[in-house]
Amino acid sequence: MRTINIEAGMPSSQQAMTTLNNRIYAERASGAKCAKIIHGYGSTGKGGTIRTVCRQKLQEYRRRGMIKDYCYGEFLGPFSEDGRRFAEKCPEIRSDIDWGRENNGITVVMFK
Repeated sequence: MRTINIEAGMPSSQQAMTTLNNRIYAERASGAKCAKIIHGYGSTGKGGTIRTVCRQKLQEYRRRGMIKDYCYGEFLGPFSEDGRRFAEKCPEIRSDIDWGRENNGITVVMFK
């Protein structure tokens, strides 16, 4: 599974969304089935700005047909219906280090 790290270097939320947009287009063009987005959880422990804006952007991408679906890291595992559904479509998720770890700092996207 490909990884898109939009929190590296402590960017502003606008810079992170530019990176996300560019990498989503690149991963789709490469033929990837899915990708893990590392957006972090925020230093306050309440969910950071990049995480919030990223998840809003993914909703928009799904509406526009840029991605097929997404699964928040906290649901990425065998005990979640969303996690099992993603693993069925993209089996390599099961071997990812974050599988079953309820990681709030990531979101996985599935491409069409």
